[in-house]
Amino acid sequence: MEWRGARRSGNIVDRRGMGPVGLAGGGIGALVLAAVGYFVFGIDPQTTLDAAQQLQGQGQAQQEGARGQVKDANGQFVDAIETSNQQVWGPIFAAAGSRYTPPQAVVLYDEATPTGCGTGQSAMGPFYCPADQKVYLDLTFWNELETKFGARGEFARAYVISHEIGHHVQTLLGTSEKARRLGARGAESGSVRLELQADCYAGVWASHAAETSGGRIVINPADIQDGLGAASAVGDDTIQSRSRGQVVPDSFTHGTSQQRMRWFTRGYERGDPAVCDTFGASRL
Repeated sequence: MEWRGARRSGNIVDRRGMGPVGLAGGGIGALVLAAVGYFVFGIDPQTTLDAAQQLQGQGQAQQEGARGQVKDANGQFVDAIETSNQQVWGPIFAAAGSRYTPPQAVVLYDEATPTGCGTGQSAMGPFYCPADQKVYLDLTFWNELETKFGARGEFARAYVISHEIGHHVQTLLGTSEKARRLGARGAESGSVRLELQADCYAGVWASHAAETSGGRIVINPADIQDGLGAASAVGDDTIQSRSRGQVVPDSFTHGTSQQRMRWFTRGYERGDPAVCDTFGASRL
């Protein structure tokens, strides 16, 4: 994957090096993030809540962090992919008679950080908080993506970032409320449909990234295979089989490996978000 000549908008808040910081007030917000950790990676919710309480007890003042351009290659990569998503989704929204508003920022952090949804921690992996419309990312996750999930290559990382921005697109479109009405767990749940749609939106981004970047982002077939590998690695059935030794469809929150690959491919091959209607699909 080539991206180094791509435009970078600087829509980054860099909190790295600030250490774990507390958040005034936890409550429901901490519970939201505990649910994120459980749904994404099977983390015991109590682990998240204990960490949140410890951080809040420290009483450290929160600083926003440095906003704008970053100097390291990993941060620049995140910036380039987020900017490319702006370039892709802007025209798509405009063609539909609407306006795309980018996420408030992609926040880079270490260990733990306050969010509009509660105290986030790196064990949750990347996540999007609809309350403050920001994507949160501890870059040490890239190591886990390779070592724990076996998903290698820069495009696997781009898929993850674009999936989270897909959740921002859903927030702008009001899709998240539709998902909540259908429930949070189960093979046909609103959560599964929401996550598969975000996979499809990541595919839509990949379909248009080269043209909207003026050829500065280059995605080749091997990159797409890396993306499919990442989608497969984080399927509910694959994660449950590895962590629990059994697959329990009633507890699915993100979809199977085959479903995640299929919906990403659908978005990539068609390049049209209209084909990402997982809520109207009879077959996931």
